Amino acid sequence: MFTGIIEDLGTVESLKPTDQGVVITIHTSLPVAEISIGDSITVNGACLTVVSKSPGRFAMDVSAETLRCTGLGELKPGSRVNLERCLTLGKLLGGHLVSGHVDGAGRIVSIKPEGDSRLFTFEVAPAQARYLVEKGSVAIDGASLTVFSLKDCNFSVEVIPHTLRCTTLGFKQAGDSVNIETDMLVKYVERILVARETARGTAS
Repeated sequence: MFTGIIEDLGTVESLKPTDQGVVITIHTSLPVAEISIGDSITVNGACLTVVSKSPGRFAMDVSAETLRCTGLGELKPGSRVNLERCLTLGKLLGGHLVSGHVDGAGRIVSIKPEGDSRLFTFEVAPAQARYLVEKGSVAIDGASLTVFSLKDCNFSVEVIPHTLRCTTLGFKQAGDSVNIETDMLVKYVERILVARETARGTAS
């Protein structure tokens, strides 16, 4: 579990193909000495497992399924990535509950300046859009943001200067893809309601 508050802007050092995906090595300013093999860290919102480490860097396996469902396959050496270690009991929940299980890729439609901030508009698939609500939460490349407006399969978020400086959003341009994770609570509510309706139909 994660919070969507990005801890570090890491840099991809290498991507080595394997029979089952790739091994990605990332340079980071996170305290690697405090990271253990087997720890979960989100990379652009996708939960990955640390398989090896050395001073200033760690390596993680990326499965073929993760490559299919996220934009991690588009990364290359030098790419910047959002990093967040998993939530602990003593950590402030400054964003929202993020699972690190990306729903799919979205596309940046436009980026408009609003003072020092930027208004980003994204397009997502209908299967993702159904779980978005105005003033609700969404994780974009792992960063917790608030849905500013919503119309059909497009939604907008306001990105403040701090977030632009500290996440990959500061490097993005219109047309770029991003990893999207919608609010898991909405999915649970939907499943409960569907189960209730099914039970009622069976009872009648």
